[in-house]
Amino acid sequence: MTAPTYQYVDLPDASIVTTRALLTARENITDTVAARAMMCIHGGAGFGKTLAVNTCLRELEGSRGEEVCKVTFRARPTARAVRYELFDALNLAGEPPRHPSEFDRLLKTALAERPRTFLVDEAQWLNGEAFEYFRYLWDEPATQVAIVFVGGAGAHTVLRREPMLSSRIFIWQQFTRLTPAEVLEVVPLFHPVWADADPADIAFADEQAAHGNFRAWAQLTAHTRTALERTGRTRPDQDLLRWAFSRLA
Repeated sequence: MTAPTYQYVDLPDASIVTTRALLTARENITDTVAARAMMCIHGGAGFGKTLAVNTCLRELEGSRGEEVCKVTFRARPTARAVRYELFDALNLAGEPPRHPSEFDRLLKTALAERPRTFLVDEAQWLNGEAFEYFRYLWDEPATQVAIVFVGGAGAHTVLRREPMLSSRIFIWQQFTRLTPAEVLEVVPLFHPVWADADPADIAFADEQAAHGNFRAWAQLTAHTRTALERTGRTRPDQDLLRWAFSRLA
Protein backbone atom coordinates (compact mmCIF):
# COMPACT_ATOMS: atom_id res chain seq x y z
CA MET A 1 0.00 0.00 0.00
CA THR A 2 1.23 3.49 -0.72
CA ALA A 3 1.56 5.41 2.52
CA PRO A 4 -0.42 8.56 1.64
CA THR A 5 -3.51 6.81 0.27
CA TYR A 6 -3.29 3.15 1.36
CA GLN A 7 -4.29 2.08 -2.14
CA TYR A 8 -4.17 -1.58 -3.14
CA VAL A 9 -1.94 -0.73 -6.12
CA ASP A 10 0.46 2.16 -6.62
CA LEU A 11 -1.89 4.35 -8.63
CA PRO A 12 -0.58 7.86 -9.36
CA ASP A 13 -3.15 10.66 -9.02
CA ALA A 14 -5.68 8.49 -7.18
CA SER A 15 -7.68 10.22 -4.46
CA ILE A 16 -9.34 9.00 -1.31
CA VAL A 17 -13.04 9.45 -1.92
CA THR A 18 -15.33 10.27 0.97
CA THR A 19 -17.94 7.58 0.49
CA ARG A 20 -20.86 7.08 2.85
CA ALA A 21 -19.06 4.06 4.30
CA LEU A 22 -15.94 6.11 5.00
CA LEU A 23 -17.94 8.91 6.63
CA THR A 24 -19.71 6.34 8.82
CA ALA A 25 -16.39 4.71 9.71
CA ARG A 26 -14.90 8.09 10.65
CA GLU A 27 -17.78 8.77 13.02
CA ASN A 28 -17.78 5.25 14.47
CA ILE A 29 -14.01 5.15 15.01
CA THR A 30 -13.98 8.60 16.60
CA ASP A 31 -16.72 7.58 19.03
CA THR A 32 -15.03 4.26 19.81
CA VAL A 33 -11.69 5.90 20.52
CA ALA A 34 -13.33 8.56 22.70
CA ALA A 35 -15.05 5.84 24.72
CA ARG A 36 -11.90 3.67 24.88
CA ALA A 37 -14.10 0.90 23.56
CA MET A 38 -13.89 -1.90 20.97
CA MET A 39 -15.51 -2.00 17.54
CA CYS A 40 -15.59 -4.34 14.55
CA ILE A 41 -15.51 -3.34 10.88
CA HIS A 42 -16.18 -6.26 8.58
CA GLY A 43 -17.08 -6.99 4.98
CA GLY A 44 -15.99 -8.63 1.75
CA ALA A 45 -12.51 -8.36 0.27
CA GLY A 46 -11.83 -5.16 -1.64
CA PHE A 47 -14.73 -3.14 -0.24
CA GLY A 48 -12.46 -0.43 1.19
CA LYS A 49 -12.32 -1.37 4.87
CA THR A 50 -8.58 -1.10 5.41
CA LEU A 51 -8.26 2.10 3.39
CA ALA A 52 -11.09 3.73 5.34
CA VAL A 53 -9.79 2.66 8.75
CA ASN A 54 -6.20 3.68 8.02
CA THR A 55 -7.39 7.03 6.70
CA CYS A 56 -9.58 7.72 9.74
CA LEU A 57 -6.94 6.66 12.25
CA ARG A 58 -4.33 8.73 10.46
CA GLU A 59 -6.62 11.76 10.86
CA LEU A 60 -6.94 11.04 14.59
CA GLU A 61 -3.16 10.78 14.88
CA GLY A 62 -2.78 14.17 13.23
CA SER A 63 -5.65 16.10 14.80
CA ARG A 64 -5.76 14.62 18.29
CA GLY A 65 -2.34 13.08 18.71
CA GLU A 66 -3.85 9.63 19.16
CA GLU A 67 -1.21 6.90 19.36
CA VAL A 68 -2.16 4.11 16.97
CA CYS A 69 -0.55 0.67 17.02
CA LYS A 70 -1.28 -1.71 14.15
CA VAL A 71 -1.08 -5.48 14.45
CA THR A 72 -1.88 -8.00 11.74
CA PHE A 73 -2.16 -11.78 11.99
CA ARG A 74 -1.90 -14.13 9.02
CA ALA A 75 -2.62 -17.38 10.83
CA ARG A 76 -4.60 -18.46 13.86
CA PRO A 77 -2.39 -17.11 16.66
CA THR A 78 -2.16 -18.34 20.21
CA ALA A 79 -2.24 -16.01 23.19
CA ARG A 80 1.55 -16.35 23.27
CA ALA A 81 1.80 -15.08 19.69
CA VAL A 82 -0.50 -12.15 20.53
CA ARG A 83 1.73 -11.22 23.49
CA TYR A 84 4.81 -11.08 21.29
CA GLU A 85 3.00 -9.11 18.58
CA LEU A 86 1.86 -6.53 21.14
CA PHE A 87 5.34 -6.37 22.63
CA ASP A 88 6.70 -5.39 19.22
CA ALA A 89 3.82 -3.00 18.41
CA LEU A 90 4.37 -1.13 21.67
CA ASN A 91 8.15 -0.90 21.04
CA LEU A 92 8.88 -2.15 24.53
CA ALA A 93 12.52 -2.23 25.58
CA GLY A 94 14.47 -5.30 26.52
CA GLU A 95 13.70 -8.95 25.98
CA PRO A 96 10.15 -10.32 26.15
CA PRO A 97 9.45 -12.00 29.52
CA ARG A 98 9.57 -15.79 29.50
CA HIS A 99 6.66 -16.45 31.84
CA PRO A 100 3.06 -15.61 30.79
CA SER A 101 2.12 -13.97 34.10
CA GLU A 102 5.15 -11.70 33.97
CA PHE A 103 4.44 -10.93 30.30
CA ASP A 104 0.83 -10.02 31.14
CA ARG A 105 1.92 -7.65 33.90
CA LEU A 106 4.35 -5.93 31.53
CA LEU A 107 1.68 -5.42 28.86
CA LYS A 108 -0.91 -4.18 31.35
CA THR A 109 1.58 -1.70 32.78
CA ALA A 110 2.45 -0.42 29.31
CA LEU A 111 -1.20 -0.11 28.29
CA ALA A 112 -1.98 1.84 31.46
CA GLU A 113 0.68 4.49 30.80
CA ARG A 114 -1.32 6.51 28.25
CA PRO A 115 -4.24 6.17 25.83
CA ARG A 116 -3.64 4.04 22.74
CA THR A 117 -5.69 2.64 19.90
CA PHE A 118 -4.98 -0.77 18.42
CA LEU A 119 -5.89 -1.56 14.85
CA VAL A 120 -6.18 -5.33 14.61
CA ASP A 121 -6.29 -6.13 10.89
CA GLU A 122 -7.28 -9.47 9.33
CA ALA A 123 -9.35 -10.20 12.42
CA GLN A 124 -10.99 -13.18 10.74
CA TRP A 125 -7.77 -15.10 11.40
CA LEU A 126 -8.07 -14.72 15.17
CA ASN A 127 -9.33 -17.70 17.14
CA GLY A 128 -11.11 -17.80 20.46
CA GLU A 129 -7.89 -17.83 22.47
CA ALA A 130 -6.55 -14.72 20.74
CA PHE A 131 -9.83 -12.82 21.01
CA GLU A 132 -10.08 -13.75 24.68
CA TYR A 133 -6.61 -12.32 25.29
CA PHE A 134 -7.56 -8.98 23.78
CA ARG A 135 -10.66 -8.95 25.97
CA TYR A 136 -8.52 -9.81 29.00
CA LEU A 137 -6.26 -6.79 28.43
CA TRP A 138 -9.13 -4.45 27.58
CA ASP A 139 -11.08 -5.48 30.69
CA GLU A 140 -8.23 -4.47 32.97
CA PRO A 141 -9.50 -1.24 34.62
CA ALA A 142 -6.13 0.50 34.45
CA THR A 143 -5.52 0.03 30.72
CA GLN A 144 -6.41 2.90 28.39
CA VAL A 145 -6.91 1.08 25.14
CA ALA A 146 -9.39 1.24 22.28
CA ILE A 147 -9.45 -1.62 19.77
CA VAL A 148 -10.63 -1.59 16.17
CA PHE A 149 -11.00 -5.09 14.74
CA VAL A 150 -11.02 -5.11 10.93
CA GLY A 151 -11.63 -8.24 8.95
CA GLY A 152 -13.20 -9.98 6.00
CA ALA A 153 -16.68 -11.38 5.84
CA GLY A 154 -15.75 -14.08 8.35
CA ALA A 155 -14.64 -11.66 11.07
CA HIS A 156 -18.21 -10.96 12.16
CA THR A 157 -18.95 -14.69 12.39
CA VAL A 158 -15.79 -15.45 14.34
CA LEU A 159 -16.38 -12.62 16.80
CA ARG A 160 -20.00 -13.60 17.34
CA ARG A 161 -18.83 -17.04 18.45
CA GLU A 162 -17.09 -15.39 21.41
CA PRO A 163 -19.98 -14.04 23.54
CA MET A 164 -17.72 -12.64 26.25
CA LEU A 165 -16.05 -10.43 23.64
CA SER A 166 -18.91 -9.78 21.21
CA SER A 167 -21.08 -8.50 24.04
CA ARG A 168 -18.42 -5.85 24.65
CA ILE A 169 -18.23 -4.64 21.05
CA PHE A 170 -19.31 -1.00 21.12
CA ILE A 171 -20.05 -0.59 17.39
CA TRP A 172 -20.41 -3.02 14.49
CA GLN A 173 -20.05 -1.72 10.92
CA GLN A 174 -20.38 -3.73 7.74
CA PHE A 175 -18.80 -2.59 4.48
CA THR A 176 -20.71 -3.55 1.33
CA ARG A 177 -20.30 -3.05 -2.40
CA LEU A 178 -20.85 0.38 -3.91
CA THR A 179 -24.32 0.66 -5.38
CA PRO A 180 -24.61 1.61 -9.09
CA ALA A 181 -25.62 5.13 -8.04
CA GLU A 182 -22.60 5.41 -5.72
CA VAL A 183 -20.30 4.21 -8.49
CA LEU A 184 -21.42 7.04 -10.78
CA GLU A 185 -20.91 9.52 -7.96
CA VAL A 186 -17.63 8.22 -6.58
CA VAL A 187 -15.57 6.87 -9.50
CA PRO A 188 -15.14 10.21 -11.37
CA LEU A 189 -13.68 11.63 -8.14
CA PHE A 190 -11.45 8.61 -7.56
CA HIS A 191 -9.11 9.15 -10.50
CA PRO A 192 -8.70 11.64 -13.41
CA VAL A 193 -9.08 8.73 -15.85
CA TRP A 194 -12.80 8.78 -15.11
CA ALA A 195 -13.34 12.52 -14.63
CA ASP A 196 -14.59 13.11 -18.19
CA ALA A 197 -15.76 9.58 -18.93
CA ASP A 198 -19.26 8.98 -20.18
CA PRO A 199 -21.40 7.83 -17.22
CA ALA A 200 -22.70 5.04 -19.45
CA ASP A 201 -19.13 3.76 -19.87
CA ILE A 202 -18.53 3.89 -16.12
CA ALA A 203 -21.74 1.95 -15.56
CA PHE A 204 -20.63 -0.53 -18.26
CA ALA A 205 -17.26 -1.01 -16.53
CA ASP A 206 -18.91 -1.60 -13.19
CA GLU A 207 -21.44 -4.06 -14.57
CA GLN A 208 -18.89 -6.02 -16.57
CA ALA A 209 -15.85 -5.98 -14.30
CA ALA A 210 -15.73 -3.97 -11.08
CA HIS A 211 -19.10 -4.88 -9.52
CA GLY A 212 -19.00 -2.13 -6.92
CA ASN A 213 -15.69 -3.41 -5.51
CA PHE A 214 -13.19 -0.64 -4.82
CA ARG A 215 -10.17 -2.91 -5.19
CA ALA A 216 -11.45 -4.04 -8.58
CA TRP A 217 -11.92 -0.38 -9.55
CA ALA A 218 -8.30 0.32 -8.57
CA GLN A 219 -7.08 -2.56 -10.75
CA LEU A 220 -9.31 -1.53 -13.65
CA THR A 221 -8.18 2.08 -13.35
CA ALA A 222 -4.52 1.08 -13.52
CA HIS A 223 -5.10 -0.94 -16.71
CA THR A 224 -7.29 1.77 -18.24
CA ARG A 225 -4.63 4.37 -17.52
CA THR A 226 -2.06 2.19 -19.29
CA ALA A 227 -4.36 1.77 -22.28
CA LEU A 228 -4.92 5.52 -22.57
CA GLU A 229 -1.18 6.18 -22.49
CA ARG A 230 -0.48 3.57 -25.16
CA THR A 231 -3.27 4.57 -27.52
CA GLY A 232 -3.07 8.32 -27.05
CA ARG A 233 -6.78 8.52 -26.36
CA THR A 234 -8.02 11.16 -23.95
CA ARG A 235 -10.84 9.21 -22.32
CA PRO A 236 -11.94 5.60 -22.06
CA ASP A 237 -14.59 4.07 -24.27
CA GLN A 238 -16.09 0.60 -24.35
CA ASP A 239 -13.51 -0.79 -26.80
CA LEU A 240 -10.66 0.36 -24.58
CA LEU A 241 -12.44 -0.94 -21.50
CA ARG A 242 -12.86 -4.37 -23.06
CA TRP A 243 -9.07 -4.52 -23.46
CA ALA A 244 -8.69 -3.63 -19.77
CA PHE A 245 -11.25 -6.31 -18.86
CA SER A 246 -9.12 -8.90 -20.64
CA ARG A 247 -6.39 -8.36 -18.04
CA LEU A 248 -8.70 -9.06 -15.12
CA ALA A 249 -9.56 -12.53 -13.90
